[in-house]
Amino acid sequence: MKRTAKAHWEGNLKEGKGNLSLQSGILNNTNYSFKTRFEGDPGTNPEELLAAAHAGCFTMAVSSMLTQKGLNPTSLDTEATVTMEELTITNIHLNITGSVPGITAQEFEAVTKEAEQKCVISRALSVKITSEAHFS
Repeated sequence: MKRTAKAHWEGNLKEGKGNLSLQSGILNNTNYSFKTRFEGDPGTNPEELLAAAHAGCFTMAVSSMLTQKGLNPTSLDTEATVTMEELTITNIHLNITGSVPGITAQEFEAVTKEAEQKCVISRALSVKITSEAHFS
């Protein structure tokens, strides 16, 4: 499986702007800029998208692990908080609330701790990164 996203940018860092599009089309020319990233203007930013990806992946991993134990979660809600200090992502905190019949709070916490390590996005954060440049 391969998934793609596209970024377009025009201008310098602080006054420039760009847009992001996803293969699925759910984001299509969505605004991003220095101001959306660092000053709170409307639009998205890479850290917010990383938080969304991690929250979604982690929640699905928890659901999968519960399903493998024969449990059917009523609801799972995760908030991912990406912390960036001096242009370095230093931490991602996953806060999950779950309603799962047939499991104790301690068992639920054990499942979430395992999912924290096994979720695809958690594992990808140390993946090899390559690039290719084309100049026109």
